[in-house]
Amino acid sequence: MPERKEERSIGELFSELASQTTTLVRQEMQLAKIELGQKAAQVGKEVGLVGLGGAVAYAGFLAVLAALILVIGQFIPVWLSALVIGLVVMGIGYFLSQQHLNALKHLDATPQATVDTLKQDKEWAKEQMR
Repeated sequence: MPERKEERSIGELFSELASQTTTLVRQEMQLAKIELGQKAAQVGKEVGLVGLGGAVAYAGFLAVLAALILVIGQFIPVWLSALVIGLVVMGIGYFLSQQHLNALKHLDATPQATVDTLKQDKEWAKEQMR
């Protein structure tokens, strides 16, 4: 007996295509959710490090500030000594914070894997319609 190929109607083919497309869209949404979650975690880490830079700049110099102000205060007025030391500490804190702010600015939050697979899906759908 000759083997008979299964022939499907256009309606069945479109129904199958619609079902596969729905599944594909759901999978893409899941991928986007995972990828955006990973990007958000990375942004959170960098934001935390910006705060840590500020805290370290503040905490690390507190004890030294008083001593430096008093030492320099022996040569110039104490108020001027405090001003100079305060400006130096602010500069250090600014530098530490800027490093991590720049890291945040250069962080790409685009869910690139999702974008790439959506492009592939578009090509797949075009091929299915031929």
